[in-house]
Amino acid sequence: MTGETDRREAAEHLALTLVGAGMQRMGARALAAFLFSEKETLTAGDLAQELGVSAGSVSGAVRMVAQMGLIERIHVAGSRREHFRMRDNAWTTLYSRQHSVVDEVLRAVENGVGAVGPGRAHDRLEYMRDFYTFLLNEAPMLVERFERQRRGEPRS
Repeated sequence: MTGETDRREAAEHLALTLVGAGMQRMGARALAAFLFSEKETLTAGDLAQELGVSAGSVSGAVRMVAQMGLIERIHVAGSRREHFRMRDNAWTTLYSRQHSVVDEVLRAVENGVGAVGPGRAHDRLEYMRDFYTFLLNEAPMLVERFERQRRGEPRS
């Protein structure tokens, strides 16, 4: 196998893994293309060529990955096409955005705790509430520790 073949197979493997985790297929393939690209930016045309699909078929995928906070649109002087690139802090951005979803779940669970009397349902809902509250309280410290580790700072 060539290096290019290995790269494409690894990208497709990652995309299939993301699909297995619940991501839409074309969004997963687009994300993998960004992750495995050596180019600073990609256009819809670049993605279409890389993935072997029409440019129109990648527009929804690009929109989805951008809404997740993983890629961003940037201006490229002299180009009339939309260019996108991976965010430098894509994963911590994604994690932070997922907190809003967890916040909504937590509010709904708290409502459920108040809606049921003592018993199994109350115990299950209370456990879920306590778990998500714990995660939300711990997450900022984990992200900070991760960023310090990435910068090569000693553990405190």
